[in-house]
Amino acid sequence: MALRLEQKKEIVASVASVASRSSSLIAADYKGLSVSDMTTLRSEARKAGVHLRVARNTLVRRALKGTAFECMCDSLVGPVLLAFAGDELSAGARLIRSFAKTNEKLVVKAISISGKLLDGKQLEAVATLPTRDEAISQLLAVMQAPIAKFVQTLAAPQSKLVRTLDAVRDQKQQAAA
Repeated sequence: MALRLEQKKEIVASVASVASRSSSLIAADYKGLSVSDMTTLRSEARKAGVHLRVARNTLVRRALKGTAFECMCDSLVGPVLLAFAGDELSAGARLIRSFAKTNEKLVVKAISISGKLLDGKQLEAVATLPTRDEAISQLLAVMQAPIAKFVQTLAAPQSKLVRTLDAVRDQKQQAAA
């Protein structure tokens, strides 16, 4: 079915809008997936906050011009499923990785993060990146560790003195009894 010029402009504007709000983009070959598989993938994507899109490659290339994902234009060949991740950088990679475990027909072609093009084989590395909350908690733990050790070091002599006095008291009580 041929698209009219207005429809093409709408698709380009829609993809450009989603791309401008996204932190990462994954292009995957979905050839051979059934409609029910695609429906399941779309449902999981909505839950994960990932925007999936299938459109003509020429329109997607036009939409990606001037965005951080312009480097991906050469990878758009054949039937391509686009997975745009919003705030969570690795959400799309985690979604595609978990879905590809049960559906071997979904093959990642390329990944783009902040204007850098990665090979599809690096999906596992991107999928294992911590979430924003996990990264913040890890950073805070690293920042808190030296302070906690310092406080423990300062408190050690007093606690050792208290334990020693307690042991002496117990010893005297046993000797008196």
